Amino acid sequence: MVRTVRSICYKTWRGLALVLLTGSVGLADPLQEPHLNIVPRTAEEAARVAAVTAPATSFDAPQRFEEMSAGAATVRVTPDANAFSQPSGNIAFEDELDFKVGNGLFRKLWVSSPSSTLASDGLGPLFNARSCQRCHLKDGRGHPPQGPDDNAISMFLRVSIPGTPEDAVAGIADYLPTRPDPTYGTQLQDFSLAGHAAEYELRIDYEEIEVPLSGGEVTWLRQPTYTAAELGYGPLHPQAMLSPRIAPQMIGLGLLEAIPAADILAGADPDDLDGDGISGRANIVWSVEYDQPMLGRFGLKAGTPTVRHQSAGAFAGDIGISNPLFPAPWGECTQEQTSCRAAPHGDGDLRRFEIDEVGLDLVTFYSRNLAVPARRDVGDPQVLRGKEVFYTTNCVACHTPSFVTHRLEGQPEQSFQLIWPYTDMLLHDMGPGLADDRPEARATGREWRTPPLWGIGLTQQVSGHTFFLHDGRARSLLEAVLWHGGEAQAQRDTVVEMPPEDRAALIRFLESL
Repeated sequence: MVRTVRSICYKTWRGLALVLLTGSVGLADPLQEPHLNIVPRTAEEAARVAAVTAPATSFDAPQRFEEMSAGAATVRVTPDANAFSQPSGNIAFEDELDFKVGNGLFRKLWVSSPSSTLASDGLGPLFNARSCQRCHLKDGRGHPPQGPDDNAISMFLRVSIPGTPEDAVAGIADYLPTRPDPTYGTQLQDFSLAGHAAEYELRIDYEEIEVPLSGGEVTWLRQPTYTAAELGYGPLHPQAMLSPRIAPQMIGLGLLEAIPAADILAGADPDDLDGDGISGRANIVWSVEYDQPMLGRFGLKAGTPTVRHQSAGAFAGDIGISNPLFPAPWGECTQEQTSCRAAPHGDGDLRRFEIDEVGLDLVTFYSRNLAVPARRDVGDPQVLRGKEVFYTTNCVACHTPSFVTHRLEGQPEQSFQLIWPYTDMLLHDMGPGLADDRPEARATGREWRTPPLWGIGLTQQVSGHTFFLHDGRARSLLEAVLWHGGEAQAQRDTVVEMPPEDRAALIRFLESL
């Protein structure tokens, strides 16, 4: 039986108490976690968790275990681009084969149907990439196209149109209904098989904006304008809402999935009852995997609840590969795209889906176990000063430093680990500058999930660039900070006005994560 609740969250420093009051707001219980085999914490364990995740009060030395970003799952930093491609540090030897096979499927280049390479055909007919790895190169962060000779393979536009009350999901309060574009679906694909038109070509125009900083320093932000050009199937719906997305880094997903929902909800303060200007909200989304509402955790607006759901959705939407959760063999092709639906697909007599249950589980296992590298220079005086600035500026109000994961059966890599992801996993209004004006489940057009910061200082090493935020507009960590608005406007303004040496220390701290 689904229980309805009203949650009122009272925060101290980062949110310590969650009070659930019976109400009639129609919100399905977000504490349900059917994807995990949870062993309940004892009172003694709960006390230990509270102590070890207490916020820092001294900045003369690193906190205990701080360099171990992912607990026992942490791995050493390799000196090359493979820093994000290692298995969990605590993975069992006998499970490494599953990780490697999952990696093979993640890297597999899919081909069109019919093909002699059975179990590898089914690509498209419309798609954004031929493999998962093509977007998440080296399991790292994507980037917007840089110049006319670059492509948008790790970036695309999501699309939807406003829905009606009939499109709302029963059991989810404050759901913002949308519908797919009747011609183009829920995302635009810029590649296609021979004989099929691609859906569009992504074009980006930037306007440079000068931002004066304290101490006579100046930086520049680039304001993007996005155009869906060369539309292959006619015009978009007049009310189409477009949202640019780049592929996020893949590390630590299984650990984020294992954070107790109650601990995430404890940081929420939707009515800003503590008056600090921060009012994080949980996204509650529909799980196609469990046929019920669940807490959203993944995606730039926390639009999916589990790693498996996220992986299956990417197979279908990005590559056009059918799977047990999204069984349509034509992927994202709509009813208006009749030639796409009528094309040969890879779900013939030998298999029901283009990637089956076993394959999807292996990719999920791989994605859950991409390890987080260890922190660097945690005891460096400038890093410690930057950490203090991070705290005193109240960046920790959204970027919660640490959690302890559930104790789990069957997932030893993620079980009862002290982790340092620097995210609260909640939605925050980031102001008009970052708004995409496109809702997703309960997320408004100005809200985004707080991104995890672990590994962010290795972006250049892994991905070969330093483009940040949901669309890669920020060319540096400082630019990313300066784009903060809405609930983070006060923190952004503090960074602008602080002494230059403190600003440099803050960036140095972020680079150590």
